[in-house]
Amino acid sequence: MSRFPKIQTVGLTGILISFADTMSEPANRAALSFRAAIDAANWPEVSETSTSLVSTFLQVDLVTQPLDAMLTRLHDLLDTQDWYTAPLPSGRTLWHIPTVYGTDLAPQLEEAAELAGLDPDAAISQLSQARVRVLTIGFAPGQPYMGELPKNWDIPRQQALTKSVPAGALIVAIRQLIIFTNASPTGWRHIGQTAFKTFRPRSDSPFSLSPGDELCFPSISRSAYDKILSTDTSGAGGAETEVLS
Repeated sequence: MSRFPKIQTVGLTGILISFADTMSEPANRAALSFRAAIDAANWPEVSETSTSLVSTFLQVDLVTQPLDAMLTRLHDLLDTQDWYTAPLPSGRTLWHIPTVYGTDLAPQLEEAAELAGLDPDAAISQLSQARVRVLTIGFAPGQPYMGELPKNWDIPRQQALTKSVPAGALIVAIRQLIIFTNASPTGWRHIGQTAFKTFRPRSDSPFSLSPGDELCFPSISRSAYDKILSTDTSGAGGAETEVLS
């Protein structure tokens, strides 16, 4: 019998529903879809929901709310369908974010491409055509973990840290991509540079991206990137969007 989905309490303030113990597309799909179902059900006991790579978290005051009743309702909802193959939530956004690959802006493209078994041009072609999902938000405000890339991009993290990559950096490891919110050290390889701001504190929606959104990173020239930097004041970095049904 599978250990998952697994329900656990988190202190006296929450309940965690885990769909796996390692990242996979079906487990991430389950976490996103189950959260959407909880939100749609609008249970009064649940004050907030969120997701990690493979889990859904419900904020519930377990001092005042009967745990047994909550567990029964959660099990009943889990039994309604196969969450690992459930449709993803509607209303998500597909982002096309212009990206400079390589050059002095992203100096680790060649190294990452070699680890992925590709020459730099083939790596740029594969990366710019890939479509990835925001698996979760974490580490820094609005910072997305995105995946999964093709299997040849299951490359390891570096053994040593890069001292700093800038905000908007596109970095890669373990079949995932991240756009950095702020300048920061990292053990992932810096392969591309965007002008996209993942965190816009003065906006009505400070986090630009949401779990479940999908992204493409079309390749642009250095001059096109410089033009975006000089003209864009929104923080969108030249991105174009469309709503996913």
